[in-house]
Amino acid sequence: MVVEATIEVTRGVTTSAHSPQQRSQSLLEHAVRYAQERAWDVFPGTWLEAVDGVPRCVCGASGCAAPGAHPTSSDWAGEATGSANTARRMWTSEPRASVLLPTGRAFDALEVSEAVGCFALARLERMEQSLGPVTFTPDGRMHFFVLPGATAKVPDTVRRLGWSPTSIDLSARGEGDWVAAPPSRLGTRGSVQWARQPTAANRWLPDATELVPALAYACGREAAASRER
Repeated sequence: MVVEATIEVTRGVTTSAHSPQQRSQSLLEHAVRYAQERAWDVFPGTWLEAVDGVPRCVCGASGCAAPGAHPTSSDWAGEATGSANTARRMWTSEPRASVLLPTGRAFDALEVSEAVGCFALARLERMEQSLGPVTFTPDGRMHFFVLPGATAKVPDTVRRLGWSPTSIDLSARGEGDWVAAPPSRLGTRGSVQWARQPTAANRWLPDATELVPALAYACGREAAASRER
């Protein structure tokens, strides 16, 4: 599937063909760039370490829901910083730490499955809809960055479109939540990556209501296909 001349498929997700390798820079360098170039708050999370040759989350929990990429303390919101110098000190102290971004500040994130996100992303690009950065994770989720306030808008917008918010796999991450940023490693399957990288062109984020119709439609389509299977 090719969406545009500059778009190619990676693991079924559209990504820029001209993007540099996302792990070519250290986690420290990425954290500093997010703070410096995007004015995003960042904070260090957990990481994976080998235990008897098996990668495990440093938190030690056997049933860790986000191995290698979740907050290390309950005060993570207070530890998040928009200072590039502070970020540099944090990751110099622990260079293996994942890079986490608090939502509800510079942006919120709309979360869907990878299958839904790929379909919706292609549809939105064909419509020439303004888009912000988009990530995909190795556990099959995608996050569309939008203006803060999405958590309050998504349920009503979904209802107006004719769906129940609980019937489709579409949610918003806002204040008090976070997302893992590339190139943080999540579990043993790989790293978080950009489906659409942060650029000067997408510095101004869309409102959630601009993307929800396409995302909700894709969710409904996927739910119907699942029932048929």
